[in-house]
Amino acid sequence: MTCELVYTGFITVDGIVDSPGSSREGHPGGGWVFDTPFLPEVYALKGEELTETTALMFGRRSYDAFSAVWPRSAEHADYNGLPKYIVSTSIGEGDLVDGWGSQHILRSTKDVARLKETSDGAIFIHGSAELATRLGEADLIDRYNLLMFPYLLAGGKSVFRSDALGRRKLKLRESDAYDNGVVKLVYDVQR
Repeated sequence: MTCELVYTGFITVDGIVDSPGSSREGHPGGGWVFDTPFLPEVYALKGEELTETTALMFGRRSYDAFSAVWPRSAEHADYNGLPKYIVSTSIGEGDLVDGWGSQHILRSTKDVARLKETSDGAIFIHGSAELATRLGEADLIDRYNLLMFPYLLAGGKSVFRSDALGRRKLKLRESDAYDNGVVKLVYDVQR
C-alpha cells in the first residue's frame, strides 16, 4: 500500500497561508487571493489535484469552514463523495455535516500515521495550517502543492513556522509562473 499525504494551499511569498479569501478570516491583510487578477490557468492545479485525490483531510476549524460551503457548492460537487478525515480532539460525531460523504474522526498524529500505513492513494489536506505544521513536524507530509501569491504579509499562520520542523529537503516536481505574479510550486519531500 502506498498513501501520499499532500498539503495543498495558497501561500504568500513570505510563507503565510492566513486568510487568503478575506480579512474576515482573521488576518487584517487577508483577501490576497481575490486581490490578485484572476487567470483560469492559475487554478488548473486544483483540477489536476482532484483527479488524484482519494480522500480529504482537515483540522477542526478548516472542516467547519469548508463543510459550511462545499456540500452545497456546484463548484465543489466532485469533492462530496470523497472520504473525509477530520483530525481533532474536540469534534464529535454529532458535529459532522450530513450528506457530505463518509467522514472519519482521527484524534491524533499517530492516528494519521496509522491511516497512511493502511491506505492507498493521495489524501489532500486543504487549509488546516496548524494540522499541516504538526504533520510536517512528524514527517508525515509527502508533497506540498503550493500556489504562491505575490504578497508579503509579515505575520500570520504558516505551515512552515515551527522550529521543530527542522531542515527538510524538497525536490521540485513541477513549477510554472503566471502573468498575474502567481507561481505554482509542487515539491516532493525527500527522505
